Parts: sequence; C-alpha cells; structure tokens
Amino acid sequence: MKIIKKKIKARIRKGTKDIKKNVKNIKKKLIDRSTEGKKNLKNFFEWVKGAKLIELYECDVSKDPVRPELDNIFRTSYGRKIFGVKYKNEIHAIMCFAFTNQIPKSVKELDLMSKDAFLQSATRDQKIGKIAIAYTVWSNKKGGGKLIVKEVFKMIKKSNHLNRLVTLSPLTEMARKFHLRNGASEIQVNEETQNFEYKL
Repeated sequence: MKIIKKKIKARIRKGTKDIKKNVKNIKKKLIDRSTEGKKNLKNFFEWVKGAKLIELYECDVSKDPVRPELDNIFRTSYGRKIFGVKYKNEIHAIMCFAFTNQIPKSVKELDLMSKDAFLQSATRDQKIGKIAIAYTVWSNKKGGGKLIVKEVFKMIKKSNHLNRLVTLSPLTEMARKFHLRNGASEIQVNEETQNFEYKL
C-alpha cells in the first residue's frame, strides 16, 4: 500500500513539473508572437508613413489582376493616368484612371467618354473631365490598396476640376468588398461591371 502511495505521489510530482514546463513554453511562445506582431505592426506603419503617391508613365500590365489586356498606351492616352504608391524606390500599389464627364458602364464606354472629355478640354482650354474613373487597382504589399485609395482621394479632393471619384470595377465579390470596406457606396451594377463612388 505504501509503495502504491509513493508511486502515485511521484506521478503527481512529475505531472505537476510537466504542466509547469508546458505553461512556461506556452508563455514563451506567446511573448515571441507578441514581439513579432509588434515588430510587424511597426514595420507596417513605417512603410505607410513613408510612402508617397506619384504619377507613373508605365506599369507592368501583366501584374494587373483586373485588366491586364489594357496596355500602357491605353493607360496614358487621352489624359488617362497611372498612379503608384512608392516606398524605398519600389512601387507597392497602382491605380489607373480615366477622366470623363459621365459614368461609363464598360471599358469601351470608358475609352469613348475619356476621349470625348479630352477633346472637349482641348477645344475649351480647360482641365480634362469632371469625374475621375478608377478602372483598376492592385497592391504588391499589405495595406497598399487601402493606402492608394486614401492618397488618390486626397489628391482628387484638392483638384479644382474633379468633383467625383467613381470606379469601373469588375463584377466580383472581391471588388465589391474592397470598395465598400474602404468607404465607397455602390451606385449601379451593370451587365459586365459595377460602379462605386467615393464621396469627396
């Protein structure tokens, strides 16, 4: 009987030691993860704070997940522009625009409307279009998509001729969630696209 009691006590002591050891290991892992998380958060805020919006004259269209078929000539003709978020000599997010006076429902309409706005501005000696149409956006770095929307929003708000920021987005749930999450409201769903508007 005494031997059995001794064995039970020994097992309890061993079990207690094992539990303490496991708790210690878990605490260490949690501290390591917390430190890593803080470091990642610090790095994220550093890059966001140090990034700036610049105009580009070309981009790698093969990386465009929305409209890779549109070449750089299309993206820069008739007053259309490409903007990027730059940090440490790298472009981490890109957004392409056309400037129109109406809201297009397709890429074909976008092309025609931006040409029309460009020709009108040339004959009247004024800035191109009243509506900035963002027809593609993508990011190579976490937080880049949200940041470029924010920076473009500020740029357009400062403009003296643009009064609306509207998207020509693909009919995907991902595009819908992205724009709604970033503060846009849905204005119409078309046959092949959907339009969201960021209120200025």
